[in-house]
Amino acid sequence: MSLLGGIRPPIAVLSVLLLTLAGITALTLGKPDNVLVSKAVLTSQQYVAEDGAIALRASLDESVGDLTGTATLFSDGQPVSADTVLDKVGDVYQKWRGTAVIEIKSGNLLAARGENVPLTAIDRSKLAATDGLAPRMVRLENGQTRLVILALLSWKGQPQQLLVASSSLTFPGVSLAGGRAIGVVDSAGRVLSSHGALDGKRARAQLASFAGVAAKKAQQNPLTAKKPGEGGYTGVSGHLTGDATGNVRTIGGYASLAAPVAGESTVASGLGLTVVTQVDVTEHASQLTRPAFGLAAAGALLLIGALTVMVLLGTVQRPLIRLFLESRRLTRGDLARPVTMPRAGEAARVGAALERLRLQLRGAPADTEGPVVRRGLGGRALLAICAVLLLVWSVPLMLVLNRADSSVRVPDQIVRDQKARTATLSDRVRRALNEGHADLSAVAALIGDRTSADDMRTVLARTLEDHPRYQSLYVLGADGKILAQAGATPHHTAGKGPSDKTLEVRDGGKKPVVTATAEAPGRHGAAVVGEFHIEYLNALLGRQGMGEVRVLDGNGRVIGGDSGYRAFQKAPSYVTPLLAKKQAYATVQRGSTVRVAAVAPFAGGGEAKSLRWTVVSWQPASGLAIPEYSLQNRTVLAGLLGLTAAAACLGWLHIVVVRPLRELARQAEALADGDRKTVLYPRHHDEVGAVTRSLELIRQQLQDQRRRDGGTRTPAGVGRN
Repeated sequence: MSLLGGIRPPIAVLSVLLLTLAGITALTLGKPDNVLVSKAVLTSQQYVAEDGAIALRASLDESVGDLTGTATLFSDGQPVSADTVLDKVGDVYQKWRGTAVIEIKSGNLLAARGENVPLTAIDRSKLAATDGLAPRMVRLENGQTRLVILALLSWKGQPQQLLVASSSLTFPGVSLAGGRAIGVVDSAGRVLSSHGALDGKRARAQLASFAGVAAKKAQQNPLTAKKPGEGGYTGVSGHLTGDATGNVRTIGGYASLAAPVAGESTVASGLGLTVVTQVDVTEHASQLTRPAFGLAAAGALLLIGALTVMVLLGTVQRPLIRLFLESRRLTRGDLARPVTMPRAGEAARVGAALERLRLQLRGAPADTEGPVVRRGLGGRALLAICAVLLLVWSVPLMLVLNRADSSVRVPDQIVRDQKARTATLSDRVRRALNEGHADLSAVAALIGDRTSADDMRTVLARTLEDHPRYQSLYVLGADGKILAQAGATPHHTAGKGPSDKTLEVRDGGKKPVVTATAEAPGRHGAAVVGEFHIEYLNALLGRQGMGEVRVLDGNGRVIGGDSGYRAFQKAPSYVTPLLAKKQAYATVQRGSTVRVAAVAPFAGGGEAKSLRWTVVSWQPASGLAIPEYSLQNRTVLAGLLGLTAAAACLGWLHIVVVRPLRELARQAEALADGDRKTVLYPRHHDEVGAVTRSLELIRQQLQDQRRRDGGTRTPAGVGRN
């Protein structure tokens, strides 16, 4: 017999699967789920750390790009004094704690602004090396750490100069409300910078402990640190659990600085920094299940499974094996005793045909009446009964039991984190727009001194290459004529001069066009205009664990989003009440769907504030690892496993046994009715195939018998119905 075919393997596999599922059910649904800090809260801290790492990496890379880009633009123009360079840099960008210009050959300090830049950390003799101008971290005497950025100023016929800026390791826009603390850690586990709730000795000690653990974990390969197939953050990230005081436990998250695209590298991601966050949460013990439930479900499955297997053994397996033995007896010539017939179904039809064939082998004519077959349930009906029995157990688990309703408890920390992350994202978008306008202001300051359209076009092309946030850059004259242009075709109305709004949104047809305008001094009302890629803004919104994210304008229309949306459509109705708060706010909305929603209008200064944009986010609570939903998911999974086991094994039985048996019954009855010409071929090497081979041997014996009797044609009778 075939190892995979026949009647025995499907029934045996079904028995093993049901026993295994019963054990899994008893262990997973009967195990008390005493959750102190839910997995959703822990995972949320990982996401907060990732937000901080993204903000810090973007800020550092932006600072490096702005300084080097500004130095390049100055170097392409006419020579200017060091004070002029620093004044223009300070007017456009207010991000560096200190700036300075030194002459490389002599080391003389030509100009300085802000706090003292740690110039002693710069080895001027190595500036010509490949990485001589690479940013570096310097630890000051007071224990603080600065990132020192270098850029070359070079004019023909003049000594080379070095533009130096120092920046602190801060987290622009990261919300630290709710007692959260955040820190930057180097590869050795030292805390380089920290902010937030670190007043107590315990908090500082816990952050230092988290820093050591995070630094070790961050040294892993990002590809191997994750589960296979797991996407999300491109760096190494995770959550941490600290000490507890009473019912308050400190938890945290960590994330290494990583490039936006996996496998690539940026200046900031190459510094070996890791972001660590921590917050205190109140532990809640809740017993969601009792062992009796899992044991009862497992016991019910064992009873139903045993009944199902007994039905299959008694009505399918044993009759088929009996037919196999009886057919073998007839082929051996044992014709003395009648065929033992099954009670009903296809097996009974085959048994009746075998009895008629036994009589024909003993010389009876083909139209001899055989035994009467009692009508009963066929093989398909028996499989349907078994399926119903298993569905009685599976369906309640999938659809009824352990349902998490609208009263499910969503941890307060989840709501606070949704609010904080939305506020962080809102500030990230606002700062990106402000940075974009600042870049245009720097370009406009240089464009003002240029009269050649080719020179202006060169500056615009270089800016477009250095800042992929723009899809188009152009210089627009006061009369509405484009004087120079780089990138895609501008969305500009002919004859219309520069807008008096520094940032605005235009209707670009299928998608909105966000434009920034910076007046070029000395060009009689001309301005530099930049059109942002809307995809650039949308890319800022993509965050794990925040659900759906949208950017709305002052009228509540959608400008951008992290997933599919229609431009300028109204925000969902369940977000509208939150917009009336006019401040960062989060809540749990209950109804047919329980969701966590948050809003965060633009806050802070800059040109982007005039847009009056708001970032909103929402996600269904069912997608969070909350204990109630986890129990529901496990219960549904148990039901699905039961349904899968039933479908697989009963379908297997139908394909390899029931369907071939129905065909065998038809062939056996035709042979008993006198069909001696049709050759019977077994489809499978199993019990049904063995009976088919026996019928073929009987057919050959009947043909030989007819030839011995002188070729007398056996009259064909109607036979049994």
